[in-house]
Amino acid sequence: MSVDEVQARISKLIESDRVVLFMKGSRFQPQCGFSATVCGILDAMIPEYTTVNVLADPAIRSGIKEFSSWPTIPQLYVGGEFIGGCDIIREMEGSGELGTLLGADAGEIEPPELTITESALAMFRQALEGEATAAIRIVISPRYHHDLAIEDANPGDVIVDQGGLRFAFDRMSATRARGLRIDFVEAGQGSGFKIENPNAPPSVKQMSVEELKGKLDAGDTFLLIDVRTPQEREIAKIEGARAFDDATQAELDTLDRSTPLVFHCHHGGRSQRAAEFFLSQGFVDVSNVRGGIDAWSMSVDPEVPRY
Repeated sequence: MSVDEVQARISKLIESDRVVLFMKGSRFQPQCGFSATVCGILDAMIPEYTTVNVLADPAIRSGIKEFSSWPTIPQLYVGGEFIGGCDIIREMEGSGELGTLLGADAGEIEPPELTITESALAMFRQALEGEATAAIRIVISPRYHHDLAIEDANPGDVIVDQGGLRFAFDRMSATRARGLRIDFVEAGQGSGFKIENPNAPPSVKQMSVEELKGKLDAGDTFLLIDVRTPQEREIAKIEGARAFDDATQAELDTLDRSTPLVFHCHHGGRSQRAAEFFLSQGFVDVSNVRGGIDAWSMSVDPEVPRY
């Protein structure tokens, strides 16, 4: 690809959204501390922005430095204009200039639509007994971790009235709560609130060895990847699993990002890290085999040697 073609691609990426961050990794899985810092600043100010993972495209990684005449990553663009890197963004945050530029405090936040089941409402009412002025505060972090608390609402909170109860959100949590569903599940010692958020980014799913066997037996379409060493594969392997070699890695680079990927190793640790990496590369249906081939040997196929 020529220099002009790379520069044209970068221009289109910058024009694709009002706020565009060229970074290492993705918004939800930064691959360096400076990128993580800038994402944290932006996450606290605006609900949505576009990130471009320069690690996934060497041409963009080198080209953006020339395009911006700036030697480091990350690089932030707002409204098509280059703003700067990590240090400048931190300075602008401290001075308040960044919030003004992003319009972080502009406009009203529309209260999100919530689904609260009757069982969850009953538990909230029980928790609120004697707390006449309190609300149920729901905090949703930029990484979509959900926290519930009983406390008074703050000025500027977004309030949702439902089932005779008040649910309070800070501005950013409110934008992340659209379509939120809260249930209470009775499961003995494991009873608790179950929160489903359709806005949450894809995460690595945990697949049991029984689920994996079912998918293999059914002939489901997915790529099963064994990230263990060649020496380990000589000892034991799951039929149908692909070795994580150069050929497999080259194929992964060409696959549609909706292709289901399932990773396994000996006990599940290495495959979890591999799964998280490919999730950061844009794949959206990524699973890790819980317990790895050792669990497969114990629960599915005892003919597979343990080691």
